[in-house]
Amino acid sequence: MISNQILQSTIDGLKTITRVDFSVSDTDGKVLATTLTEPEIQEDVILSFAASPAESQVMSGYQFFKVFDDHQLEYVLLAKGASDDVYMVGKMAAFQVQNLLVAYKERFDKDNFIKNLLLDNLLLVDIYNRAKKLHIEINQRRVVFIVETQHEKDVNALEIVKSMFATKQKDFITAVDERNIIIVKELKSAENYEDMDKLASILVDTLTAETMTKVHVAYGTVVNEIKEVSRSYKEAKVALEVGKIFYTEKNVVAYSSLGIGRLIYQLPIPLCRMYIKEIFDNRSPDDFDEETLTTINKFFENSLNVSETSRQLYIHRNTLVYRLDKLQKSTGLDLRVFEDAITFKIALMVVKYMKYMEKQEY
Repeated sequence: MISNQILQSTIDGLKTITRVDFSVSDTDGKVLATTLTEPEIQEDVILSFAASPAESQVMSGYQFFKVFDDHQLEYVLLAKGASDDVYMVGKMAAFQVQNLLVAYKERFDKDNFIKNLLLDNLLLVDIYNRAKKLHIEINQRRVVFIVETQHEKDVNALEIVKSMFATKQKDFITAVDERNIIIVKELKSAENYEDMDKLASILVDTLTAETMTKVHVAYGTVVNEIKEVSRSYKEAKVALEVGKIFYTEKNVVAYSSLGIGRLIYQLPIPLCRMYIKEIFDNRSPDDFDEETLTTINKFFENSLNVSETSRQLYIHRNTLVYRLDKLQKSTGLDLRVFEDAITFKIALMVVKYMKYMEKQEY
């Protein structure tokens, strides 16, 4: 439950304060942490005390104490010295280790609860009961972030994220798969999506600088109850996936800003193929030359503004008009007409989606 490193750090600190040596063993007599240079108590002595009904005892110049976890013996703590003062110090040390056990167990239980909550593995009644038992606020604004790193099991990235939220006791950092770090963030009443964007950007910048790898962050919508956290998580997953298809230039993607890409992502592939065939007959936007595609994309970027598009492409206005006329003849769609422009834009996005899904199959 508690790492040996934490136990060692704890008794080192206690020795510095009290000038008393300590040793912590498991129920098999194996020493887990000690401030002694060499073990002075044999395993069989520790096992004998562990098997006895006594909770504390003086033997061979040491004070022995039992540390329990839910009435089950977890550790045997030794304090060097037989005086009353050492007994008091040893009792305090055992109490400290006992509190560590409780804290780490609660932390472990919370982590499991959040994982099961995200994955929809809990019944509604269990969600409320366990949240209450773990002292997790039920009616609280929260949002779920997903941080995706390039490397699987990126322990370094996970530790960096945990350190960033170290002072935020009501936020939860966990992982449910190999590449994604999940943040369940509790929000103040005044925090909005602009604040979420800022936080996501800080996550990207910090992790990119620290890990020297590409990082993507996506987040769902704000929810008001603990039972809705899984919905925000699912939305963040969709945002991450849709972002890879339609917004490759972005490192931060919000579910609320996915727009039409979110609808296209839910379309079945056969329907997409049918739509492309109806719009372009047997052609595909991939068949257009680079010049045409650049013109189309720039025209959309400038909200169908002919003058601004021609200026940014460094071409004469008439040249742009000629290209648009040529495209109209080949596709039957005039991009200067809003309805035709929407049709063409959707078709381009559908093709992107189909390509992405084809890659996923291999």
